[in-house]
Amino acid sequence: MSRIPILIVAGHHLNHLAHLLKATNRLAEAEPLMRRALAIDESSPGQDHPNVAASLNNLALLLLATNRQGEAEPLIRRALAIDEARFRPDHPNLARDLNNLAAVLQATNRLSEAEPLMRRALAIEETSRGPDHNYVAINLNNLAQLLMATNRLAEAEQLMRRALAIGESSHGPDHPNVAIRLNNLARLLQDTNRLAEAEPMIRRALGIYLSFEHATGHAHPNLKDAIARFRAIFAALGRGRGGFRLALAAARRDAGLP
Repeated sequence: MSRIPILIVAGHHLNHLAHLLKATNRLAEAEPLMRRALAIDESSPGQDHPNVAASLNNLALLLLATNRQGEAEPLIRRALAIDEARFRPDHPNLARDLNNLAAVLQATNRLSEAEPLMRRALAIEETSRGPDHNYVAINLNNLAQLLMATNRLAEAEQLMRRALAIGESSHGPDHPNVAIRLNNLARLLQDTNRLAEAEPMIRRALGIYLSFEHATGHAHPNLKDAIARFRAIFAALGRGRGGFRLALAAARRDAGLP
């Protein structure tokens, strides 16, 4: 095997290991691996190769997760430039780059700049993957969060309900990704004082997270947020602290937990 394929494989393995470390919140360990993978990609396929764009995105998202938006933004802009030069305008790689750049802009409160990027990414995913693909649901959810932040709740709700329907169809009704969509929709309904509609949404999300805990032995990262929202909605409905405790205990029993 020649040196270049060996380097490509090494870069791939480094990125894979870095993702595992990132998933377990070991970001300080993941970062040097991502930087090394990027250096390998730049030296083997070349500075303008799609592998470089992928590595730039990986590193930028880690930097974003550690609140280094100023470092993340030029990396994603470079990745976008590479992919725009290499691919057709509706290629899925462009949707990835646009979404990640929009995330940086949203994190730095440049919502008016982020929105057209999100809409373009959504259009690309719908064209390249089809309107019912899970990636479309992710894009719908991202755009809905921005619309909520700019107080366009009616449009946000439409997108959230569509994302939920796609998630239920692609993952099944009890998948943790569906619980994320339910939690988001419950928050919107709570914010618009539609508590009677929000309560079954968050109750169902909570049940999914608790079932995840029973199946894996580990609490889902979003469980605490779901419990807090369930408590807040219960209180707003006037059902009292005792009623909340009973409802939470019943949800845990239904999930097979003590």
